[in-house]
Amino acid sequence: MMHCHSIIRSFIFLVFFCSALTAAAQSFYDVTKYGAKKDSSAKATAAIKKAIDAAAKAGGGTVYFPAGKYLTGPVHLKSNITIFIDAGAELHFSDDFDDYLPMVESRYEGVDVTSFSPLFYANGVENITITGRGLIDGHGTKWWHFVEGYKEGQPRSKWQLEFDRLNKDILLPDDPRQMKRGFLRPPFIQFMNCKNILIQGITIQNSPFWTINPQFCDNVTIHAVTVLNPKRLAPNTDGINPESCSNVRISDCFISVGDDCITIKSGKDLPGRTKARPAENYSITNCTMLAGHGGVVIGSEMSGDVKKITISNCVFDGTDRGIRLKTVRGRGGVVEDIRVDNIVMKNIRDQAIVMDMEYAKSSPEPVSDRTPKFRNIRLSNITAYTNEAMYINGIEEMPVSEISLNDVVFHASQGITIRNAKDIQLHNVRVNTTIGSSLKANNVDRLLVNGFETTTPLADKPVVILNNTKNVLLQNSWPFEGADRYLEITGEQTRNINLRNNLFRNELVLVGKEVNTNEIKRD
Repeated sequence: MMHCHSIIRSFIFLVFFCSALTAAAQSFYDVTKYGAKKDSSAKATAAIKKAIDAAAKAGGGTVYFPAGKYLTGPVHLKSNITIFIDAGAELHFSDDFDDYLPMVESRYEGVDVTSFSPLFYANGVENITITGRGLIDGHGTKWWHFVEGYKEGQPRSKWQLEFDRLNKDILLPDDPRQMKRGFLRPPFIQFMNCKNILIQGITIQNSPFWTINPQFCDNVTIHAVTVLNPKRLAPNTDGINPESCSNVRISDCFISVGDDCITIKSGKDLPGRTKARPAENYSITNCTMLAGHGGVVIGSEMSGDVKKITISNCVFDGTDRGIRLKTVRGRGGVVEDIRVDNIVMKNIRDQAIVMDMEYAKSSPEPVSDRTPKFRNIRLSNITAYTNEAMYINGIEEMPVSEISLNDVVFHASQGITIRNAKDIQLHNVRVNTTIGSSLKANNVDRLLVNGFETTTPLADKPVVILNNTKNVLLQNSWPFEGADRYLEITGEQTRNINLRNNLFRNELVLVGKEVNTNEIKRD
């Protein structure tokens, strides 16, 4: 009797196991079974759509690309769909512009438009994934050449005329010239108004425009992705640009591109302020970035606000800049609550750290919703080999505020420049320069400099220059041998300079004739 029960139990288990295998097999939708050619001899666009539709009809599933080369037009995802690109599989996207019609709802550099379909696209869906060890190639050369070769005033193409027809009433940014051109290259991956996104493991190359560009999405994970776009040939091919999203995690990625590596944005000018969707709750960690205009960049399109961002454990080697925040009058919006920690930078062409509110030159104006703000930004544990250590540049009507540097070492040609700022703290910062002073502060209010030093003092340059600064506490400084001038204080507006617990002689301090010496207090 017990033997009989054992047989029955084994039979029930076998039936259950076979059913599970059958269900698992049914949840995989091999695109070759729907007509996709593995030798790229024909476009697989229709076959891929059939596989996605079949999976969606069943409530969801995995659309599978076995090893091989596939030629395709745009791929539109639906809810509960995983695109699995296996090792050895390559998706090559067509460079026939007509394949990306009809135009769809999109966003281009912070402006809502109707334009070419992105290569991977979804709108208003949830639970979508692109994963695997395969390759996706955007074949962006033709797109790049069209844009680079376009001349103002030449006859408009059929694509530009279609863009004009569909975008008659769009809300334009302050400078609408680029939109009026009417040929907006599509992002490689653009998911809009979606929830629960995972992009993992794949290699992406030759994007027509921005590469990974989720918009208005919630709960986005981008992990172990490689992004490769040729630096000098591929204009505006940023790596990862999550825009106006919430709860974003970017980790363990390798990026080398023709523009910024990772950029955080939230809309441009009036269109961005009207939409008012911030980029918030982002975590960026364990990433390596080579070629690119910037390593991690915030802005310049930040009109909907950028808040609560952490950047940690990253290496930048060969980018033009490291950490860069940029904006301009007219953007509006606030960038705040930013934490940067444990970063190594090398071969940085321009600045290691930039916070520039005059990305484009403009004239002062009354404070309004057009006025951008940078505040509460904390940077620590950074080593950088660069041309210029750090450049902070606020605007007269809205200084950069609440900035701190802790335990940072710069090896640079030029040092730190701070203009139009308030509530700035530098703790245990070393700046070794070959050309200029290590620190120059101009029109700064409430500046704390604690344990600031250089191991390579220059005979003809003061280590620190304070010009028209107010409410300064400079303490615990101990110049290295060879410094014949540590501190220079200039400017008629200079007020309340406090020198405390420093190990330098009075002759290492030079005070301009225009400065009221009663404003300088020494212990």
